[in-house]
Amino acid sequence: MTSNISSTLNELTEFVNDRIEGYKTAAEDTKDSQHKSYYQQLAGQSQQFADELNGFARSYGGDAEDSTTTKGKFFRGWMDVKSAVTGKDEKAILDSNVYGEEWALKAYKEALDSGDLPQPVQQAVERQYQASQQTYNKLKSMGGQSHP
Repeated sequence: MTSNISSTLNELTEFVNDRIEGYKTAAEDTKDSQHKSYYQQLAGQSQQFADELNGFARSYGGDAEDSTTTKGKFFRGWMDVKSAVTGKDEKAILDSNVYGEEWALKAYKEALDSGDLPQPVQQAVERQYQASQQTYNKLKSMGGQSHP
């Protein structure tokens, strides 16, 4: 059971680490000062989430996770190429953040539905999931497109 807890938390943390990298990149690429500030805030929030998840993983006998997902690495590479072509326009940055948040939401949902998490961990993951949902909604309201 303990290994399931750590495994579930490590997998979720990889997606949160993707979130950190994505928002750091967005903050560097945007030319909109309000968006920059928001993306920096989201990168900081994501770092707090990762720290919390890693703390739980360690307390259940696992290791901290500091890597990102392979899918996230490929996506960021693709976005780098796309932004070189599009000139890093705000719509493309917003769309990539919405896409990244969709993947984070799926990862949170899988972790919550796994049945692996003890109550205090489940509650923390649920809080993070709700914050991610709010971010997703705000990004869409800022003009980002959701992906089918």
